[in-house]
Amino acid sequence: MTGLLLRLAGPMQSWGEHSVFGERDTLSFPSRSGLVGMFAAAQGVGREESLERYEGLRLLVRVDRPGVRMSDFHTIGGGLPRERTVPTAEGKRRPEGATTIVTRRAYLADAVFTVAVTGPGAEDIGPALSSPHWQTYLGRRSFVPDPLLVLRDRVPDPEHELRTTVPLPHRRVPEGRESLEVDMVSEQVCPGEADGRAVLNDVPVSFASARRRYTSREVRVERTAVPAALVATSIRAYQERLLDYVVKEHR
Repeated sequence: MTGLLLRLAGPMQSWGEHSVFGERDTLSFPSRSGLVGMFAAAQGVGREESLERYEGLRLLVRVDRPGVRMSDFHTIGGGLPRERTVPTAEGKRRPEGATTIVTRRAYLADAVFTVAVTGPGAEDIGPALSSPHWQTYLGRRSFVPDPLLVLRDRVPDPEHELRTTVPLPHRRVPEGRESLEVDMVSEQVCPGEADGRAVLNDVPVSFASARRRYTSREVRVERTAVPAALVATSIRAYQERLLDYVVKEHR
């Protein structure tokens, strides 16, 4: 069974897990619901269709650069007539002078993640992401991914590649170090492990607009040693090594 390697990078990305209308949060790494939504959009799976095909996928996320958590605010209803503004929970309209709503939205700026995707159907996702049915995005429609979204497709062991081969962005590495630690977010949690475990409500059951449903999963965030040689010496070197890594697959 083969899998694929994805690189999630861009000026902004957001991976909500318990967002509500006025407050949109983000995890510090890609959510399962966000990634499944990306796969479904690329493959042309409609919101009303079953997501059963993605249940067997396993995701391993490497945090290449955590980025900076930031937040901004949006206004809704400003300048509109009262009858066209957002209704209250009771279905009524807000009084004059209180029709504008402020919503706060968190996002990660300048973050980079590499994701190994394995399991049934993974071999079909890479080609779809390279030529998507609907546009892919990093958690929100306005957050467009950088080029080289799909690094390699139909990889025999993408999790091993992630730990040993895929280049890392430039960072300071002490001289003489042969390895360094990065965060890995794994869905494989062994009984008895306590450190780094978290329960997330981000497994999509339905994306239907009127009946979105999610279940929970357990993940473990673990500091993992990877070869220091994976770290590029500069931004330009990182770009060149990434391109070379992608091109090698097609030689």
